[in-house]
Amino acid sequence: MGDRVLVLGAGLQGRAVVEDLVKRSGVDEVIVADARPEALKWPWPASDVTRVTAVHLDAADHNAVAKLAACGLSCIVNMLPKRFEAIAAGAALEAGCHLVSTNYGQALEALNDRATERGVTIMPESGLDPGIDFVMAARAISMFDELDTLISYGTGIPAPECRDSSPIQYKVSWTLAGVLGAYRRPGRVLIDGEERELSPDEIFQPRWTHEVVHPDCGPLEAYVNGDAVRCARLFCILGSVRNTARFSLRWPGHCAFWSRVGGLGLLDDTPLAGTDMSPREFLRRWLEPRLQYADDERDMIILRLDVAGRRGGSRKARRWEVVDYRDMTTGLMAMNRTVGYPASIVAQMIMRGEVTHRGVCSPARDVPPEPFLAALAERGISVTEEEVDPDDCPWPPSPGV
Repeated sequence: MGDRVLVLGAGLQGRAVVEDLVKRSGVDEVIVADARPEALKWPWPASDVTRVTAVHLDAADHNAVAKLAACGLSCIVNMLPKRFEAIAAGAALEAGCHLVSTNYGQALEALNDRATERGVTIMPESGLDPGIDFVMAARAISMFDELDTLISYGTGIPAPECRDSSPIQYKVSWTLAGVLGAYRRPGRVLIDGEERELSPDEIFQPRWTHEVVHPDCGPLEAYVNGDAVRCARLFCILGSVRNTARFSLRWPGHCAFWSRVGGLGLLDDTPLAGTDMSPREFLRRWLEPRLQYADDERDMIILRLDVAGRRGGSRKARRWEVVDYRDMTTGLMAMNRTVGYPASIVAQMIMRGEVTHRGVCSPARDVPPEPFLAALAERGISVTEEEVDPDDCPWPPSPGV
């Protein structure tokens, strides 16, 4: 008998998870649950529709999620925002089934002992960024004798031919709430072995941004996004790596625009006096319908990893990269594919016994790189690799910054 998988969330990324799971012979049934009736009307693949069960569910209701999880599931794939993560994890532990999600996993670390005792694998951070980048980094690090630099770049932006169809050259392929929240998140980097924490007001400032030229689209802006120090700890290189940072890429002008927006307080998350709405929530509601992709427009993702260190007695540098565009045949956007497919792949690897560790895991340590990257390639998402000049890197910034 095959596996039964519950996908929480029928949004943009959740649809890609369902689309991928129903193509796999080892999965008997995919249950997709969402609180929005309109999301459940999405046309699931016609040839496999008998293997998809749509359920109306409020994922904030722990009892309802736990009841559904107790129906003989092999795995839950949580594609909902991070505020639902604890409920999904609790339901998985009660039911004794595995959990995969694409959210950052710090909030789940306290569940490690309980998950280990239950024989359950909890694998957060299994999307694009974090996710594919973590597996790429694990493979890259293993190829060096000594590592001194690890820089990652990730982005989801309008493809070059439609970049100007939005006044700010940006459209929503993920969740605008998540994007705006990330704009108020501090960043942490290592420069020459020294840890630096950047406030949300600093990440868009010119001294912390730089230009990256990509062959598919020319110059892009890079700004610090996230905690590279935590990632270095996950990769077990914190004591050796000298320079590490995580960046997002956007079309030119993005940083100056959002620096001004943040400076006006429009990214604040505190409700205005006498209301239940914050400036950020108002901005989200106002912009989201105006930043949607048209049916004939493509998004693109770029995921790049630059690694430098010593190998075979000399200093070397290599670049790993993924570039993907919207599939106009299926309608799935690049962001859907590169977030949803990795989550589906990791869930299947766990169910097939290719991931054996139990407890709260990480793709940086516990997902075998070669079969994972091969599975991505089977789905048309390939990782390229090339030797680059170790000195041809626009980061870190000059000493004294």
